[in-house]
Formats: sequence, structure tokens, C-alpha cells
Amino acid sequence: MRKVALLILTVFAFHSLTFGQQEATTETGKKVFLWEDGTWVYADSVPLYNIKATTLSKLEIPKTNPKDIIITHTGYTLLYNETHEQSSWIAYELTKEETNKIYERTDKFISDPKVKTGTATDKDYAGSGYDRGHLAPASDMGWSVTAMAESFYYSNMSPQTPSFNRGVWKRLEELARTWAIENNSIYIVTGPVLTTGLNTIGSNKVSVPNYFYKVILDYSEPSIKGIGFIIPNTNSSEPLQQFAVSIDSVEKFTGIDFFSLLADDEF
Repeated sequence: MRKVALLILTVFAFHSLTFGQQEATTETGKKVFLWEDGTWVYADSVPLYNIKATTLSKLEIPKTNPKDIIITHTGYTLLYNETHEQSSWIAYELTKEETNKIYERTDKFISDPKVKTGTATDKDYAGSGYDRGHLAPASDMGWSVTAMAESFYYSNMSPQTPSFNRGVWKRLEELARTWAIENNSIYIVTGPVLTTGLNTIGSNKVSVPNYFYKVILDYSEPSIKGIGFIIPNTNSSEPLQQFAVSIDSVEKFTGIDFFSLLADDEF
């Protein structure tokens, strides 16, 4: 089981995972972790501690294959899925400061110039009955005029039922922003669950997902906290904890390896 995995049962909150009871520094400058029973280990012998200290950059990017073409924009990174004409995942770090909205929505939906094979267009969604649902929400990109504009690229869109997009999905986006404020910074990976046999819309045959996912990680001291969500693409008034699952569960459901820089440990 991945260290940051969590299955929410009755309490709707991040799960806290700690490496030791206390951190201390020796006379020689070495950091150690101390336990209540008197045992200790050098901090640099703990794999996750090393990653935390030296490999924080781009922690949000899922594990990729050599042939994958990763596209980076100002506010988020994506892996485009040509078969389904949308992204398999959108990943970004959201900081407390970035939740301070400076720029308003542009509502100018355009093709992503970095997707050389082309993306969906206005015509694909016109008359389809589906919203152009943001994967990385525009409200998370209001800290930059460029990030806001790029959030309306069609590579960041997926067909969502109006009641889903404006209801339960919006509630989850708002909750994630609250967590970013409370924890100063969180990592988010989100996207559609893309499988064979999905219905499509438009001449570009944009797949209509049956489910969407979001995984969230707080990777800051003094503990690691993580949670996942899998939500059907339909109206729901259920509380969000009804859709909360472990990050491992989202990995199994989507086939995506999230936060792959972190070690897999069973406990």
C-alpha cells in the first residue's frame, strides 16, 4: 500500500502519517528520528525523508512511459490522450497564495497549441448536452493572467454532465482550495477515467467519461496526508466523503501511478 493512501470511513479528513515521534539533531549535525521506546535512526536512512528533502520538484507528475509526451503550461502539466481527445491527467501544485484570485475567468475556450495532433473544438461540444468541464478549475488559476487563459485550453476540458460539473465536482474543487489554504500547499492530480467503449461527442469523437477522479497530497512537515476521490459523471447530492477512497484505489481504477517519487510500503 502506498504510504499516502487513505480509505475514509466515517471521518472526512486527511490521514496523517508520521515517520517518528520526534526529530532531533546530533552534536555533529546529523538529523535523527527518536521513538518513545528509546530507539532511533538517522534521518538520511529513511527513503521518504530523502525524497522530501531533495526531490520535491514535480512531485505531482504521475509515472510516465518513455514515449509519453508531457505538456507543461504555466499552471499545470498534462498527458494528452489522442484516442479520447482529452487529457489522461492534469497535475499541479496549488499553494495558499495561488488561491487568492486576482484575474477573472476568460471563458475563451481554445485549442491547446502545444498538442500537435489537435484537440477538441467548440463544435464537438455544441448541442451535445455536456459541459466543457474543467479538469484544473479556472478558480485555481486566478493568480496569473496566463494561467487563467491556459485553463480554457480544450486539453483541460472533458465532457461533463451539467449537474455534475456545477454540483458535486464544483464542491470538490472548492474543498481542495480550502485544503490548500489550511496546509499552505497541496499537490493535485485529476482527470477522467478513460476506458474502451465510451460514448463520444462531435466529429473528433471526444469520449464521455463515466467517472472522474481527483487525488490530493499534502507533502509538508510534520506529516504526509493524502486522499482520493472517484465520482460518477452524473448528478449527486451525496456528501463528498461518500466518494472518498484511498489513493491506491484510484491507481487501480485508472491504471495511473500517482506520486511515484514516493516509496511503496506495506503496513
